[in-house]
Amino acid sequence: MNTETTREELTTDQLQELVVSALEDFKAIDTLVIDVSGQSPLTERMVIASGSSTRHVKSMAENLVVRSKAEGNPPLGIEGQKEGEWVLVDLNDVIVHLMLPQTRAFYNLEKLWEASANHRSGVSSPG
Repeated sequence: MNTETTREELTTDQLQELVVSALEDFKAIDTLVIDVSGQSPLTERMVIASGSSTRHVKSMAENLVVRSKAEGNPPLGIEGQKEGEWVLVDLNDVIVHLMLPQTRAFYNLEKLWEASANHRSGVSSPG
């Protein structure tokens, strides 16, 4: 007799809710969700959040991994967990970037995706 239960895959919206909830539980700073569907062949959503220290960033990532595994959606990959300045958690339809504030300011992913969306829509930036 097979007692193994199969879980339904989470929808993109459910996965986003899980990510945001896991980050809120660990007091993420300035969480931002960017819908990149149609803009990126890699994912549907990007979530960017900051942590107050490398330990905070690492603990947020660890909590997210535990929660996503518990929901039957283990990450495809995790990068940067050893250093903790920028941890990327790839959950397929949602890619999560957890960063120190100075790292986030330096790379400015929000502006990169905004500029990319404006370029594709034909909006020219002033200047």
